[in-house]
Amino acid sequence: MKINKQEFYVRGVSYTIRSAMVQDAMDLSEIRVLIDGETENLDREKGEAFISAAGFEQLIKADTEHSKNLFLVAVVHDKVVGFSRCEGHVLRRFAHKVEFGVCVLKEFWGYGIGTNLLKESISWADSNGIQKITLQVLETNNKAIELYKKYGFEIEGVLTNDKILSDGQYYNTIVMGRFYN
Repeated sequence: MKINKQEFYVRGVSYTIRSAMVQDAMDLSEIRVLIDGETENLDREKGEAFISAAGFEQLIKADTEHSKNLFLVAVVHDKVVGFSRCEGHVLRRFAHKVEFGVCVLKEFWGYGIGTNLLKESISWADSNGIQKITLQVLETNNKAIELYKKYGFEIEGVLTNDKILSDGQYYNTIVMGRFYN
């Protein structure tokens, strides 16, 4: 599915949030690897589960055609610096919900890009009959947890000892959901 592009200006940085296009595939392939190497808040380590430009092209085409999927990018000076995705379900018992995920290059943290990707995804979901958005977040990512709570997400559960990080320790994953009334 697609949305109308939105322009933002935050702390001296102008950026656009819009639906992903096939032309973004190479940028997406490259920045996903970079983002995975910048933080342990995500599921992957740098280079794991690599998606090529061709793979992103297929994903973008499928998401554009699927009414329960949304693939957004954040663009600064014609370069993708972040993205988010809502993925719906084909099974009827889960057709009311989507799963949300977001990534932003560390250089662009603090400009509201992740927040605005989230807000645009919520707006899209609310206006398209999607009743629930779910997500998972590392227990130590307090900033993200507080942001999600601010936008109506509640903690639904904890996946205990779900991830092993570079320090060799186990960490919990927080499962959160937002139900549209």
